[in-house]
Amino acid sequence: MPGVRVGSPGDLLELKRRVMEERSRYGRRVLICMTGCRARGAVELARVFREKVEAAGLGGEVAVVDVGCHGQCSRAPLVMIEPEEYLYGNVKPRDVDEIIEETLRAGRPVPRLCAQVGGTAVPKAGEIPFYRSQERTVLTNCGRIDPRSIDDAVAAGCYEAAAKALCAMTPEEIIQEVEASGLRGRGGAGFPTGLKWGFARKAPGDEKYLICNADEGDPGAFMDRSVLEGDPHSVLEGMIICGKAIGGSYGYIYCRAEYPLAIRRLTIAIEAARERGYLGRDILGSGFDFDVKIKQGAGAFVCGEETAL
Repeated sequence: MPGVRVGSPGDLLELKRRVMEERSRYGRRVLICMTGCRARGAVELARVFREKVEAAGLGGEVAVVDVGCHGQCSRAPLVMIEPEEYLYGNVKPRDVDEIIEETLRAGRPVPRLCAQVGGTAVPKAGEIPFYRSQERTVLTNCGRIDPRSIDDAVAAGCYEAAAKALCAMTPEEIIQEVEASGLRGRGGAGFPTGLKWGFARKAPGDEKYLICNADEGDPGAFMDRSVLEGDPHSVLEGMIICGKAIGGSYGYIYCRAEYPLAIRRLTIAIEAARERGYLGRDILGSGFDFDVKIKQGAGAFVCGEETAL
């Protein structure tokens, strides 16, 4: 909803209601991974899906959405159909007509595109062994929302925790809440987040800055990349809450330049958050000011280490 500026927690909830009402007209959503799956043809697949959904007269009933990583990259490109949560893998443009007829029109899965377990097709994502024992927390919205859409983020509950922290809690209460949660850093040390925020809060000095360390140089480590590419607004919301807790009004996101898609999506998210009023002056009418800038790395592994950073 372009042009909408949010000035209070009540405005945020009203906006969420309007977004949900607007999207309720779609009976189904086709969620196409647009991160790692891009390397296996997801961009062309999404184009064909949109064209054929319109040609089939389903444009007002079916939304085709670019989303973050679904997780099971070995079956890329991946497509999830909501509300059934059928997860199809290795989908090609030539499969789109069959998906439209069998799933979008008739509500039936396409067995040959489903995960195969013991020779049996398993259509629903939650029943696939790969997903069955997972409990997603940080990545809960990845693969479910369009990371370029601030309205998708709001519909998923984003910025509600920030509204509570800014308008109904003291910095000390925020830190106590984070300590009680048991939240830890996602690096190897697993350092307690509440303890770190408490140190920053008590550190001397009137002007403080928050640094979000989104650099990861370990081979095969894509924790930061996944959340930045799939759910950037959750990172911004966490930074806003942290800024209030430590008494900082400005934050930097240090992200490696080798993550161009993450940086593009972060840039879109920051601009949208400023326009909406989640970044900048007097956020949500709380009197708290906070803004963010991206600083790109230059490929040096050591720069992600705390003291070098």
